[in-house]
Amino acid sequence: MNLKFTVMVQKEENWYVAKCVENSVASQGRTIEESLDNLKEALTLYYENNIPDIEFTQTFITTLEVAI
Repeated sequence: MNLKFTVMVQKEENWYVAKCVENSVASQGRTIEESLDNLKEALTLYYENNIPDIEFTQTFITTLEVAI
């Protein structure tokens, strides 16, 4: 079974942190690609023994500018 997840990647000091929006599973790597590869592995392990009970809806991520 293949599932698509919404992933956010942020740079934190010398690491890139990749986090799945649907379930908050996260991983890190020295590059964006490494963080995504590590997140794929983490998600595979997270769902290894159970079928995901996730109702997927279309998710939009954007930026918002606020004057403060």
